[in-house]
Amino acid sequence: MRLPEPKKLPSGNWRIQVLVDGKRVGRTFPTKEEAEYWAAGLKTKIMEENRSPWKMTVGAAVDRYIESKSSILSPSTVLGYKRTKKRMEDIIGVQLNDLTQEKIQRWVNQLAKDHSPKTVANAHGLLSAVLKEYRPSMTLRTTLPSKVKAEIQIPSEAEIRAILKECRGTKYELPIMLAVWLGLRQSEILGLEWRDIDGDTLKIRRAIVLGEDGPTQKGTKTYSGTRPLHIPAYIRELLDRQPRSGDRIVNMTGKSIYSGFSRICEKSGVPHFRFHDLRHVNASAMLAVGVPDKYSMKRIGHATNNMLKTTYQHTIKEKEIEYDQKIENYIGSLMPDD
Repeated sequence: MRLPEPKKLPSGNWRIQVLVDGKRVGRTFPTKEEAEYWAAGLKTKIMEENRSPWKMTVGAAVDRYIESKSSILSPSTVLGYKRTKKRMEDIIGVQLNDLTQEKIQRWVNQLAKDHSPKTVANAHGLLSAVLKEYRPSMTLRTTLPSKVKAEIQIPSEAEIRAILKECRGTKYELPIMLAVWLGLRQSEILGLEWRDIDGDTLKIRRAIVLGEDGPTQKGTKTYSGTRPLHIPAYIRELLDRQPRSGDRIVNMTGKSIYSGFSRICEKSGVPHFRFHDLRHVNASAMLAVGVPDKYSMKRIGHATNNMLKTTYQHTIKEKEIEYDQKIENYIGSLMPDD
């Protein structure tokens, strides 16, 4: 069994690629020996399976699918797939050739008892992708639980003021202001480096996400996620006061930011919000002041306005009351006199 030769990268790591079903599967390792060991194990596993997808169980097929995509998927996506696999316990030992629509439907029905419709849909989606790869002749006709529209919470103007007041002077002020003022995702905030500052421009180039082995650096979520943003004067002052202890601008973990923000919400007397809800604030603010969609999409890092309109642009409560009153006053002016 001849194995490919690992190649040393400029970073010092070793990359090796193995041909699996006509597709190249690659991984990067710290040492040449680890790369060769992984390739040998993968080749052995392929030979043991006799190259026949029909002899694989659902669990083995999911593992093989994840492995084949690991070099192109986000580390957080790979981690999510592996967590989703654990929800397939009812069918994980079934061979692909014995898998029927009825078995899949029963698995979905059982899963729906303890999990949200979104979780069920994600698990079924992974199974569907695996079957498309290794049993393409099988067409799924599964009935999934009805989706429930998530009621996304967004702080009111008063709650935003309370949060910004409470965080002032704390180490959480900078990440909170980057989310509120610039609409950055938490992963983008964690990925910021000092070299990303160019005069009055902050360039969003990368993100830090949670992978199997902890925080992992990757590119932005989408092509449009790579974007330049103007630095407001207040954030410039925060950056100038930020201690420089390495390449990262914000030297915290995602868990630390989440916990700190939760405490700030509690101290300021506002309900619990997710850190990501601060991004909703930014998008809704752009809607409130009449920023065109094209500019809003560029600023928040979206390729289309679909997500912007359906998820992020929520009406700020005070504005909703103001507009309601204007509508009522107008209709009232049309009412005939007694």
